[in-house]
Amino acid sequence: MTFMDLAKRRYSVRRFSDKAVSHETLVKILEAGNIAPTAKNLQPQRIRVLQSQEDLALIDKLTPCRYGAPVVLVFTYDKDEEWKNPLEEGVHSGVEDVSIVATHIMLQAAELGVESIWLNYFPNTKLEADFRLPANERSVLLMPLGYAAEGARPAPQHTHKKPLDATVEWR
Repeated sequence: MTFMDLAKRRYSVRRFSDKAVSHETLVKILEAGNIAPTAKNLQPQRIRVLQSQEDLALIDKLTPCRYGAPVVLVFTYDKDEEWKNPLEEGVHSGVEDVSIVATHIMLQAAELGVESIWLNYFPNTKLEADFRLPANERSVLLMPLGYAAEGARPAPQHTHKKPLDATVEWR
């Protein structure tokens, strides 16, 4: 399968089966994130793998968008470790670094037949408090992972893309 085939096949799953994802598969998925590039290779990302019923129930209280996934990855970054642009005050790399790592993970999962959804619909500060994250960490996204339930399909808007010239400017 080419990269373009994989990228086109992958979609945000909104209905997961209760089939467990093996530890070995999760390690392969997480290793893809570990090799992702980050600004100056500072690697400020932190990933928490939630699988316990207690943790998943807490996620369900924060968002209706777990969709029954048996695993949820919580992506955060350490503010003390993110790159800070010396040429522009307030420009930091934490969110971008986590996004690169999460994309690697999402695509590796898809290659292994494990589906995902990138989730931002949750109260970040409440999640940080409920999971007692260190004060120097900021949450960026949740990624439910698992196997698609029978009949799961991409959302209707999944294949609707703007033409390239609407998003790219050649100079």
